[in-house]
Amino acid sequence: MKRDHWQRRIAELDPHTDYAEIYRITAGHEFPWDLTQALGLALYRTYAVPSIGELLSRTGEFERRTHKRYADTGLILAAVIEHGFGHAAGRTGIRRMNQMHGAYGISNEDMRYVLSTFVVIPMRWLDAYGWRPLTEAERVASTNYYRELGRHMNIKAIPETYTEFAALLDAYEREHFAFSPGGRAVSDATLKLLADFYPRPVRPLLRQVTLALLDDPLREAFRYPAPGRFTRAATAGGLRVRAAIERRLPARKDPRYVHEMREFNFYPGGYDVAELGTFPRG
Repeated sequence: MKRDHWQRRIAELDPHTDYAEIYRITAGHEFPWDLTQALGLALYRTYAVPSIGELLSRTGEFERRTHKRYADTGLILAAVIEHGFGHAAGRTGIRRMNQMHGAYGISNEDMRYVLSTFVVIPMRWLDAYGWRPLTEAERVASTNYYRELGRHMNIKAIPETYTEFAALLDAYEREHFAFSPGGRAVSDATLKLLADFYPRPVRPLLRQVTLALLDDPLREAFRYPAPGRFTRAATAGGLRVRAAIERRLPARKDPRYVHEMREFNFYPGGYDVAELGTFPRG
């Protein structure tokens, strides 16, 4: 398949009505690895908002069962991406998210901020490290996809455009990013998990590489030391080399979804979306 196969397919679709199909192509065929990394980073940065980081720490899930919590989050979100809002698996994924969030007193403002990270952070990642720029149709479709997800999650006052989402995210982080013990604990557990996916000798290096991907306000909110200039440059350079290689590959014929990636291979015998996530009591 020619490298521009999916770009030509996306050009035939309307990002205002076919946004779920466009986003499925973007996530499954064009940028599966990049969007997985970027969505993980999007969720990670929410820990720097104390009301979110402390809540996640109080549940104990991220510290006691880090891999399960990490995998379940990705698999639930991916069920909607892969199958769509109208499919039984997609509806189950949304129901699971609403059940989990409904068990806690999460403000609409925090929910809306988290939604904004799903829109903004992947686009910023792809602008910096993607093998090609996103088309305008992909940008609009991604925004509309998450607007629809937000409506299914009963989030109020959802921004209408990417520009509005970006303004909301930046303003919210300026106002709310701050150190909290719970946020730092959840961050430490997540960084350890990400490093543990690799052989022991390279784990310290992987931690430094991850820290090099954090912008200064995010890193400072967790009180991590600044990585050296060489580490930052090498990390960015390595990602751009990866993009240059991928640019020369043929289009991906079969989609690659989260459940096929080793980081999310927590259920080798299979799983039921309805059983993923947490089931708070009391």
